[in-house]
Order: sequence, then structure tokens, then C-alpha cells
Amino acid sequence: MQTVQGSRLAKDQFCRKYDVAIDYNEDTPYLGLEAADQIRDICISRGAQAKVSSIHVNTWFGQYDKLSTTLLFMENVLGQSNPKDTIMFFGDSPNDEQMFKYFPYSCGVANILQFEKSMTSLPTYVASLEGGDGFAESIAHFLSLK
Repeated sequence: MQTVQGSRLAKDQFCRKYDVAIDYNEDTPYLGLEAADQIRDICISRGAQAKVSSIHVNTWFGQYDKLSTTLLFMENVLGQSNPKDTIMFFGDSPNDEQMFKYFPYSCGVANILQFEKSMTSLPTYVASLEGGDGFAESIAHFLSLK
């Protein structure tokens, strides 16, 4: 955070156990994607994992991630050993990319489009609206397919 001026811990850091969230776009001053990429690169250069979300750079040590942890939860808590075709995943940023790739039923709210050029796996469906409105739009779209 000393290297990237204006970066700071996320407000919800006190709720986190397994990662550090560095705010680059949740609160002012908004630092932009270039700063987020710089923060991510610094974390990786120090041996950490790091992913850019729409508002934070999440960084951690260890060989786990959103997809592997989701699959462990699905099997160990919900008893679903192959949830791939039974889950609809929603996301809004590059840290959701492996989830978009794994789950065939994936949705992105319009916010995802700002990251489109830096991603190789996009969601199956992208809403035209952002945030919660995009979520509602996606649900309405999939319910209309009955």
C-alpha cells in the first residue's frame, strides 16, 4: 500500500480470515484498473496469490481459490460431488473468471464489460444493467426460457 498511493485496506477487512482486500475502487479516491493491476503484480511478486475484483484486489498465501473452495463447500457441506450443471454462477469481475469458465450457467452483470479485454473466459450471459439490477435482469432472462 506504500507503493500505490491512495490504496488502503477494504472497510470489511475486519470480517476476513483468509485474504487481505486492498481497496482501489470502492471508496474515493478511486484509483482505477492500472493501480489495481500494480497492486496485484506487487502481491504476486512477493509470492502471494492475487485477483482483481471490481472494487478490491484480494490477496492471500496458499494454494486455494474461489473455484476450489466452492467445490469443497459443495461436496463437504451440501453433498454435491458434481455441481457443475446444477449451479448458476453470477459475477462482475476478473476474480470470477475461473467460475465463469467452470460453470456452464454463468451470468455477469454489465460491470464485467469493463474487464472484457483482460479476460479469456466470460460468462455465458451478460446483463445490460449493472449490480443488483443486472442480477434481477439475468434472473428474469433465465426464467423466461422455461
